[in-house]
Amino acid sequence: MAEELSDLLKARREKLEELKAQGINPFPYYFPKLISAAEILARFGNLKEGEESEEVVSIAGRIILKRGHGKAAFAHLQDQTGKIQIYGKIDLLGPERYQLFQKLDLGDIIGVTGKVFRTKTGEITIRLSSFTLLCKSLHPLPEKWHGLQDKEIRYRERYLDLIVNPEVKEVFLKRSKIISLIRKFLEEKGFLEVETPILHVLQGGAAAKPFETYHDALDMPLFLRIAPELYLKRLLVGGFEKIFELGRVFRNEGMSYKHNPEYTMLEVYQAYVDYHEIMKLTEELIVFLAKEVLGTLELEYRGDKINLAPPWKRISLLEALKEEGIDLAGKTEAEIRGIARQKGIEGYEEIGLGKIINVLYDKFVEPNLRQPTFIIDHPLETSPLAKKHREKEGCVERFELIIAGMEIANAFSELNDPLDQRERFKKQAELKAAGDQEAESMDEDFLRALEYGMPPAGGLGIGIDRLVMILTNQPSIRDVLLFPHMKPLSSAKPKEEEIKILEP
Repeated sequence: MAEELSDLLKARREKLEELKAQGINPFPYYFPKLISAAEILARFGNLKEGEESEEVVSIAGRIILKRGHGKAAFAHLQDQTGKIQIYGKIDLLGPERYQLFQKLDLGDIIGVTGKVFRTKTGEITIRLSSFTLLCKSLHPLPEKWHGLQDKEIRYRERYLDLIVNPEVKEVFLKRSKIISLIRKFLEEKGFLEVETPILHVLQGGAAAKPFETYHDALDMPLFLRIAPELYLKRLLVGGFEKIFELGRVFRNEGMSYKHNPEYTMLEVYQAYVDYHEIMKLTEELIVFLAKEVLGTLELEYRGDKINLAPPWKRISLLEALKEEGIDLAGKTEAEIRGIARQKGIEGYEEIGLGKIINVLYDKFVEPNLRQPTFIIDHPLETSPLAKKHREKEGCVERFELIIAGMEIANAFSELNDPLDQRERFKKQAELKAAGDQEAESMDEDFLRALEYGMPPAGGLGIGIDRLVMILTNQPSIRDVLLFPHMKPLSSAKPKEEEIKILEP
């Protein structure tokens, strides 16, 4: 197989040299693409069999299929919007140009002009009056992908995945539309999009281990942000009342079907509201996205039927645990630690009660929540940036939105008491000193900002990649990231036997 592939590569390069010898530039600068494949199919869809348009079209794309020999040949041209059939004939192109057309390879990018007609088999087709080679492909196209190892190659060489699998391109077109619609939804509600630093002096805004880097000119360490939260709250202090940021965040943690070390986060802050109002906003946003992107609130995700029709279930974290047979209400510390031991929670003797409750929830509740559910009123210990619950001792006003067993959103009634925030940071500093790499840093500038006065506010964070997974029914976060992080291969090239070659 290796020798066969080498012969194919050699043949492509020989064709390249032959083109140059004929004075043909195989990599020209420009072609006037005036229409897309989808537009041609829509505009000329009413043509009858054998009928030809008066209009000449000009389109460019990649050759993905060729058939026919002798004096006429067909090919399929693919652009971003889809594919269109083209028809080359020696009588129209002339002997020399037709011979060049015959020598084109799958994967070559060409520009074509011609009139549109419908063939006897009913396919809308461009009858070529001229064509231009725009890029000579030096590698043959893969025939198809199958099996686990091939999926790894799809992630590593996404450009090939996009060429040969149109359904993959559709996922990313939907992703782009989702992000555009998020902006539209928030802007129509009066929110202002802002940008805050990605390089942070201190880690903060979430419980996560950061990536570290170093700034040579300032001679100081910096962290890639794990969340933009503390900078966005500074803007609330400065007088902005409705703001959001869409951007990458970075967390130096494990990888799984729902975790990638960098991912896209939406954070939204609104002054003079609490977490109840943010719950309504979250529900309204996701319902809006589903209607616009899917046209329905009923969808399937990994075999589950998900119904996004509001109102969504709201239940406290302790009540959700009770529904799973873990009743912690009224239990002493010793009793809760005993339950943790029985449930196999690692480190139950050393970690705090709040963290024990969170671990029990993560293990026994969250994976079982398939329909959209707001889990509200979390332990104080695990939520250092959220306001204490106005009625429930030891809890904060916080919710997580769970859909299909995944956390999609996290939100608070934001803590704006600078003295309370300082005490919380002190406790986080103790945890950090004890070895907790995810603990918040003591951010004196943020505390100073709070001392000037931040209005009561609600804040929201949504993991965009996970939301896209659900709205496009993709099983892994890698399927909604164009270039997911992966460990490098020992060789720069994939094993040749892993790729089947498509040749005419």
